[in-house]
Amino acid sequence: MALESIGALPTHIVLSKLSVEDVACVSSSSRNLNHSASDDSLWRNFCRQDLQLTTPLGPHGRLSASFKEAYYQWRTSFSMYPWSLVKRVNRLWAQLKTWSNLNYPELASTYQRGASEATLNNLEDHLKVKLPLPTRVIYRFCDGQDPHHNCDVSGYLGLIGGYGFYDHFVNVDLLSSDQMVVETKEFISALGFAKRSKYIVVASSSTFAEKLFFLNCTNGQLYVGTKNASTEGEMLPCVPKGLLNSVHDPNGSQQQDGLLLWLEEHLRRLQNNIITLLTQKFRCISLFPEELPLCSTAVTNGVKIRASAVLVPEKSDLQSGTDKYLFTYSIRMSLLPEGCIVDGVPYSSCQLYARHWIIKAKERVISQFTGDGVIGLYPILHPGCKEFVYESCSTMPCSVGSIEGFFTFVPGSLEEPHGPPFEVAVAQFPLHLPNYIF
Repeated sequence: MALESIGALPTHIVLSKLSVEDVACVSSSSRNLNHSASDDSLWRNFCRQDLQLTTPLGPHGRLSASFKEAYYQWRTSFSMYPWSLVKRVNRLWAQLKTWSNLNYPELASTYQRGASEATLNNLEDHLKVKLPLPTRVIYRFCDGQDPHHNCDVSGYLGLIGGYGFYDHFVNVDLLSSDQMVVETKEFISALGFAKRSKYIVVASSSTFAEKLFFLNCTNGQLYVGTKNASTEGEMLPCVPKGLLNSVHDPNGSQQQDGLLLWLEEHLRRLQNNIITLLTQKFRCISLFPEELPLCSTAVTNGVKIRASAVLVPEKSDLQSGTDKYLFTYSIRMSLLPEGCIVDGVPYSSCQLYARHWIIKAKERVISQFTGDGVIGLYPILHPGCKEFVYESCSTMPCSVGSIEGFFTFVPGSLEEPHGPPFEVAVAQFPLHLPNYIF
């Protein structure tokens, strides 16, 4: 063959440009090419590209004799699934674990080893469902979170994260396969879903506030329960329906179900700092957006206000005419290093006195109100100090709305005012039913 005559280095370069399948074909054509195709540096590249491996670890975490052997162990272990899907899910978990190890190692410690085929088959037998292919592969790589982690001494360890306002706090875990069986049997029978489609519980809040995510094993959509879930089976879809594809067809193109799309979008938000790790009160992944266009920012007289909102599906009532959707919003306020400046005069502190909100639904004002302080507090801001953060909530009669307004501050303090009151803008921030619900 012409390939054999070009020398070892050029042959290696050519082989490195081929797919694994093409290399396998080439290796069977002659003894010399078989030897070239067995070069472990070639398989090191395949392991790195397809599986993000830098050492020859097999699918069960054991060190293999070579990268080639490790690669074939992976291919054999996942031979029942489309390899493109396996690579995609592996990349998802590799990046989730990298983010967790860098930002929240305690969270990373809750990820369990992958479930076996036998475990997933038993789950299907117990729950009388057929798992979508992407979900099976997700759990083959990582069997959810350790159900016994509960709350760390300094924070909450749910992979999906959550939010809190007043006495309502949620923090959502990705359930292990064992917990899926337990919670599905507990809730699905109570909700009467068995007569409809094949729903299973795949994620839930580890706190006292109930929040449940259901995977429809028939069509692959992921849903979250609303306020009426326990009585009416009311749910909201968590990912765009049009993206679901080939959830049960191993020969289809680009298999993706709701759980895979949901986790990928969650990872994207973490990697791009759209959502971040909350560290002020306690540590947890906070679902309040931190970036435009979902988070607004305004600076007035040296006072900086950031604001964003999150849908609270578990408290939303789709049957209500006026209070259909509940949103919680987070307000973060701080004083710039130069302090507040009013009429050209600098002050080293200022204290919040009052608030004024304008609430809109579809650009139409539906409510305005003024009140003293925020959640009963009158924070004093100083340059260089941490943001003062508080959360509250508001209902919407429709899926598109917004809040804007202003705070009234006094230079110095309320007890010792050093200047006249001044208004600080809160730029409009959206209250929208999102494409992805977490």
